[in-house]
Amino acid sequence: MLKELLHTGIGAGLLIKEKVEEEMKKLEDEGKIKTTDAKSFLESIEQKGKEEETKSKEKIKSILKEVIQELDIATKQDIQNLKDELK
Repeated sequence: MLKELLHTGIGAGLLIKEKVEEEMKKLEDEGKIKTTDAKSFLESIEQKGKEEETKSKEKIKSILKEVIQELDIATKQDIQNLKDELK
């Protein structure tokens, strides 16, 4: 469910990016914005989007780790430690 939610968010982000690119192209064609300004703006938006995606992924990982700890669920490392002790 979380993975699907993340994919939905990424898909929405891509759709927004496409719409912004279309509008920037229209403004460029109408001479209301310079090509270099449009490219710079789009690059800025793309960079911010990547940063937000990274922050979101880290936040989700952090929340999941907290939930796992609260539920006292064994992690891969816990299981590996037990295997090592049994050897």
